[in-house]
Formats: sequence, structure tokens, C-alpha cells
Amino acid sequence: MLGFMSTLTALVLAVFVGYGGAWYFGVVEGNFSLLLFLATVVTGLYWLAEKFYFWPQRRRAAASLEAQALQRRAELATQGIHQVDNNMGDSHARLLMQPWWLDWTAGLFPVIVVVFLLRSFLFEPFKIPSGSMIPTLLVGDLILVNKFHYGVRLPVIQTKILDNNSPQRGDVMVFRYPPKPSLDYIKRVVGLPGDEVAYLNKKLTVNGKPLPKVALADFFDEEALRYAKQFQESSAGKSYRLLNDLDRPAFIAGADDFPYRQNCRYSSEGVVCKVPEGQYFMMGDNRDNSLDSRYWGFVPEKNIVGKAFFVWMNFGSLKRIGKID
Repeated sequence: MLGFMSTLTALVLAVFVGYGGAWYFGVVEGNFSLLLFLATVVTGLYWLAEKFYFWPQRRRAAASLEAQALQRRAELATQGIHQVDNNMGDSHARLLMQPWWLDWTAGLFPVIVVVFLLRSFLFEPFKIPSGSMIPTLLVGDLILVNKFHYGVRLPVIQTKILDNNSPQRGDVMVFRYPPKPSLDYIKRVVGLPGDEVAYLNKKLTVNGKPLPKVALADFFDEEALRYAKQFQESSAGKSYRLLNDLDRPAFIAGADDFPYRQNCRYSSEGVVCKVPEGQYFMMGDNRDNSLDSRYWGFVPEKNIVGKAFFVWMNFGSLKRIGKID
């Protein structure tokens, strides 16, 4: 039995390691939520087996050994032998010791289940991979996302089981990329269901009202080693910075054929979209260097992951730590 469990566990761990390696090298498309869920289930089964079967079995074996040792001492005592070599302590400890395959499964279950619950229902860490949200978020920023702000969802299947706040204009939101839901994207909420969003000649208008936009000092992009025009925009009581590249045309080139595309009108000046019910219009703060709703369409409510609210680390600049506007 123990030999079988050792072999089985080695195979299970090899599958996890193999999947992780294939994901890392791009052979398969990984799903960390699913991987963490499976790890929780597997280690949980081992933890239950340890608690209710293997640990009681080892305790019985240790108790049996102790009883045999006591009986032997009693028999020797009847023969007048009272000095007996006693190495039972080592044997007793070995019998109670958890084998490696339980150390690497049941022993890790408490840690894995805590990570799973925190990541699924409370907070999830993300790393910013691109410059689409500059200057609000820089490449390499490690951020925290509030998973319950917009409602509680079941992990993996993403079914909402409890409502909370609705997304608001100006929120920085993480969502599953509509053309490829296995990818997580981060953008700013610009349009809510029913809004008419117009981005014409690099000016944003919502429901016919231009969003206030004030010029700031030019922003130096350390990645591109160039300056960009920087502005402060205000939406629904929130103020945030954005960039514009005046050398780029306002025309939206290469827009996909996305769901509800008929709600959008493209021209040489930009785009005007009517946001459908249950959908959101998202844009990056780096307005001329962001692949967003102007190109691939609206974000369904079911794709929402959470609200980005804090930069907890950037190894290139500790000054980045702080609240996300």
C-alpha cells in the first residue's frame, strides 16, 4: 500500500511539474486558477487520508511497538534482567514520521487552501506586462486586485454568486480578454451600459459631454526613451493622468469584427460606440499605445475579474508603491 501511494504521488507530482513546464515554455495554454483548484483538491484528499487513515495507522503501529517493548521488559524482569538496551525511541519516531509523499501533499494542503481562498475571493496579485496603462501603471508594477469589489464569483467557472458594487467610470479594472478569455487584461472603465462613448481627435466624450482634460508637464517614458504629452482627465469624480502621442493619427486602424460592432461608427476622426447592456467600454491611459475596446470591442460583465487598487511592489522603483488612482 505504501509503495503504491509513493509511486502514485510521484506520478501526480510529475504531471503538475510537467504541466507547469509546458506552460512556461509555451507548449500549452496555462490556466492558473484551474491548476490551483486541482492542487487544492488533490492535496485536500491526501490531507483527509492522512488525518483519518495513515496517521491513525502509524499511531497504532507505534503503540503496538511500545506494547511489545514493555512486554519484553516484563519478561526479562521475571528472569532478573533489569538493564535492557533501549532503542525503541528511534523506532517509535520513525513509525510516526510522515513519509515524503504525504509531506509534499497533505503537508502543503493548509498553505495551498489559504492561497486558493485568498486568490479566489479576496485579493489576487498581477504583474503589469505592457505600457498600455502608462503613466498610471508602469511595466513591472506588481499590483493587487480586489476580487470581491464587483461581486463574489466561483473560481474557475467564474459564476457570480453574490452581487456587490457595479463598475464605475474611471475604475481601473482587470478582466478576461474577450477574444481570448484565458488572458487577463487591465484597462480603465470609460463607458457603462447604455453610454455613448466618443473618442474623436483624441478627445473623449461620454453621453455628449467632453471629459475635462488639463495639460500637465510632458511625461518621460523610460522604456521608449522619449517624451509624451501628459494630461489629467476627470471622470465621475475621479482624476487620473493619461498620455497622448500627437504624431499618431486619430484613425483607429485594424479594428476587429467583434460582437456588437454594429454599435460603433468608425471614421478618420476616431470612433463612436453605444455600449450595450451588460457590457463595458475600456481604454488604456496610454491612449495611443493601447489595444482596447476601440479595437476588440466591449467587455461582458461575466469577464470581470476585479478592481485594481494598489501597487505593492516594483523592484525597479520602490516609489511606485501606493494606491492606484
